[in-house]
Amino acid sequence: MSEEKDDKQYYTGEAKFSPIPLSVSSPMIKAENKGKIKASAVETMQKQANQQIGMLKKQADVIMAQVREIEARLQVSYGIYEAEMKFTPKIGELYHLYEKDGGKILSFISPEEWGKRLPYDTFLATVLLLADRTWEVKVRNQEGGLMLL
Repeated sequence: MSEEKDDKQYYTGEAKFSPIPLSVSSPMIKAENKGKIKASAVETMQKQANQQIGMLKKQADVIMAQVREIEARLQVSYGIYEAEMKFTPKIGELYHLYEKDGGKILSFISPEEWGKRLPYDTFLATVLLLADRTWEVKVRNQEGGLMLL
């Protein structure tokens, strides 16, 4: 029985596949530190994941900035559509928003074209009608009166 145990302790396959050195000239076989391998893999995994998360956060910030811009354009657009319009605005055209007696009026005529006699109380903004029928503010008055929209 003791001979059977001794036979099981030795490697009997090809030398190149041996898990232990079989001769003095065999290459050194070192036991791998599995804890170190796992720690290195976890560290690499965390760096990669953090890099991807950071990139996604930057993309989300850009998207949220676009959302805020659209929401602001909608708010301005609601205010402009409440204004008196005696014409049908055309996409891609500039118009000028004024205030008179507490109401808003949309006009073709810019403040410069009126000359010294502006027939309205206040110039609020120059706006552009976009293809989606929202309005983009191109020029605000000096006092920021467009915020009242």
